[in-house]
Amino acid sequence: MTDAARPADPNLEGPIVLFDGVCNLCAGAVRFIIPRDRPGRFRFASLQSEAGQRILTAVGVEAPEPGEAPRSLVLVANGRAYLRSGGALRIAAGLGRAWPLAAVLLVIPSPLRDLAYRFVARNRYRWFGKHTACSLPRAAENWRFLDA
Repeated sequence: MTDAARPADPNLEGPIVLFDGVCNLCAGAVRFIIPRDRPGRFRFASLQSEAGQRILTAVGVEAPEPGEAPRSLVLVANGRAYLRSGGALRIAAGLGRAWPLAAVLLVIPSPLRDLAYRFVARNRYRWFGKHTACSLPRAAENWRFLDA
């Protein structure tokens, strides 16, 4: 979508993907979502941004304890926050091609699904590294980022 096609009053209700803006894995997930979300339904904000913090507060998600890494990914849709694997699987359900099939995994109880998710999230900086600052989106994608 070009800047001319940018919505004048974006819907802040969602779906909005909040991501750890300094995490290479999380930034990679955003780069993965964008081309697979052809209608441009998903919007994005880093968890560290003012927009991200405002949205988390609005949906009642508490900040991590001091010294803890920020959450890796949160999906906000229909006024609700979906954390960990629940958020990731709902994002997959909104993508093109065969990705919606991943939503079948939502039948697995979240404590079981979240074991693997938490293991990766806990080790994401060590395995994938991190930036010192959030990456800026490409100009053509700028309209999808609430904090750009």
